[in-house]
Amino acid sequence: MNTQHPPSDPAALDTLEAIAAHLAAAFDSGDADLMAAAMAQVARAEGLPQLAAATGLPRAQLAEALASGAMSLDTTLAIMKVIDLHMPPQSPANGAGR
Repeated sequence: MNTQHPPSDPAALDTLEAIAAHLAAAFDSGDADLMAAAMAQVARAEGLPQLAAATGLPRAQLAEALASGAMSLDTTLAIMKVIDLHMPPQSPANGAGR
């Protein structure tokens, strides 16, 4: 059942940290529709050029892959590395203490 909504709108996605948190939350949901919506939002996000630079992919290619949801394994892994590197630290109160 898909009762969740994407956690942010594209206008709020203006930093790598915001994009990383947005995509991580969608991936963590396990909801394919939510993940597709989040990726489509990132494709239109102000921070997309920063994500493209961090992944080493051309902005237009990355935007097309995110918008379509048809990403190669290389593109997916590049995005996942950026998410991992740019996630804000979790506080112990959120159950993610290190």
